Amino acid sequence: MSALLARFAPVITAASEAGIHADPTLSGSLVLGRSGDLAVSYAPFEHVVPTARIVIVGITPGAEQARNALLELRRALLAGSSHPDALARAKVFASFSGPMRNALVAMLDHVGVHRAQGIAGSASLWTTHAHLVHFTSALRFPVFRAGQNYRGSPSMLRTSLLREQLDENLAEEARVLAHAIWVPCGPKAAEAVNEMVRRRHLPAERVLDGMPHPSGANAERIAYFLGKSSREGLSVKTDPVRIDAAREAMLAKLARLGSRAAEATAPV
Repeated sequence: MSALLARFAPVITAASEAGIHADPTLSGSLVLGRSGDLAVSYAPFEHVVPTARIVIVGITPGAEQARNALLELRRALLAGSSHPDALARAKVFASFSGPMRNALVAMLDHVGVHRAQGIAGSASLWTTHAHLVHFTSALRFPVFRAGQNYRGSPSMLRTSLLREQLDENLAEEARVLAHAIWVPCGPKAAEAVNEMVRRRHLPAERVLDGMPHPSGANAERIAYFLGKSSREGLSVKTDPVRIDAAREAMLAKLARLGSRAAEATAPV
């Protein structure tokens, strides 16, 4: 059982939906820690899928994802679900929710992550194939800076409040799911995942880094990654050489992993 959920469940179920919509920290009652203008707040993202063959990693849940997770958790608990079941429901419902999900599905399908898992499309990772994916973040619990979503500054590797989440949460997930394919979304998530590689919790060949973060702010990078825009029309903020290299590296790693899987299952 999650000690944090046991601590916060009464607060969450007593809150109104309007209250959660207005402030996902519930006026600070869900805050786990503070340092300067940084605050870490509880939201139900601690469920781990032990059967996962894909791990998709963001930076940290934003306010929208925190609200969605808290609302789904509240609904599940009020309907009589057990704590483990409520956590599982909240995690899948809220992970990469909103417009980000469509962009993420498109990029995963573009490089063929779904084919590597033998499924028709990556969208089913949120529905019929949820047992194949573990959604997580470099920083498991929502981080806010001056009340706004944390976007990677200050560095999570050099800030003790944030590094604690890497050490306690992401490192444990890496050890448990070292057999899976890890897909960090954006450079900050990739930095955290590659720290797990440096610590030898993960093999480098199972990390597919270089995918743009699926947020609306990256619309141009996402469109180029998907082959929907040409180099000539790009602004200076988008580096096509870097994106091309990352995409090709992802495709090459998936091809190697597929070859190894085929060799392992071939009759002798």
